[in-house]
Amino acid sequence: MAPKRATNPGKTARYYAKSPAARAKKNAAQRKRNKTSANKKYRAELNAARRKDDNYGKGGADYSHTRSGRLVRESAKKNRARNGSGGKSTKK
Repeated sequence: MAPKRATNPGKTARYYAKSPAARAKKNAAQRKRNKTSANKKYRAELNAARRKDDNYGKGGADYSHTRSGRLVRESAKKNRARNGSGGKSTKK
């Protein structure tokens, strides 16, 4: 089942909704990135934390990595918007 659409989408989400060509390009790059072993390990850590918290597969808050490597809960919108302009990481 697909996730629910945001009631208040961010600037980037609105851009990709209006621009199908840009969305296709982004999705192609994302598919390639998701196949890397580093990205699989990263997702596995976050999924394990959500399972441990009994929050896996139920929507709700994300987990994100801090600069120190800790995992903290926060809203999906804040977490996923953080690597914004220029792709520079701004981990908490």
